[in-house]
Amino acid sequence: MNPIATLKMANGSRIVIELLPDAAPNTVASFIYIASRGLMDGHAIERIVPGSWIDVSYTGYGKEEARYLIPYESQLHPEIEPLDSHPGCVCMGGYGEAGLSGGEFFFPLRDLPEHKGIYPVFGRVTKGWEEILRLEKVETLPVTDFPYPGVEVNKPVEPQVILSVELDLGGQTFPDPVRMQHRDLPLTWQ
Repeated sequence: MNPIATLKMANGSRIVIELLPDAAPNTVASFIYIASRGLMDGHAIERIVPGSWIDVSYTGYGKEEARYLIPYESQLHPEIEPLDSHPGCVCMGGYGEAGLSGGEFFFPLRDLPEHKGIYPVFGRVTKGWEEILRLEKVETLPVTDFPYPGVEVNKPVEPQVILSVELDLGGQTFPDPVRMQHRDLPLTWQ
């Protein structure tokens, strides 16, 4: 049995994610590390790009403990064929050559073949897709002080809050994630 993560939203909805450790073992370990420490609890979703994706965070959840980078799965596990990114998947975000985020994930709203092998698919939504489609349609406003030029960032006018994340690891244990030595941290974390 694969581990399950349930995002409990402030509006009463739930998004259930089956985590895929065989597809992205270190990425799953990192997600579990952050979720099990409550670092996503009370977090308002930060970025919605209708027709493209919903980014849960780009600030490391505003918490120092969540602000770390992990290597790309292809560096740690070149033998694993990356999964295709499409609606229904859950993908970890990244920062180019710096590495992957430790826990900033997103929900693709369209097929993203250009992400294959870059932003690893580490889960799939098994329940609650209607909540993700609702989030895509909430009223947003542009973020004008985003530190990376040319990136579309819209935040919800009314905060869309993850109250908590419940994990069911099915009796399995997962190691702490392999982390990268800190280099230049993303500007959005500073």
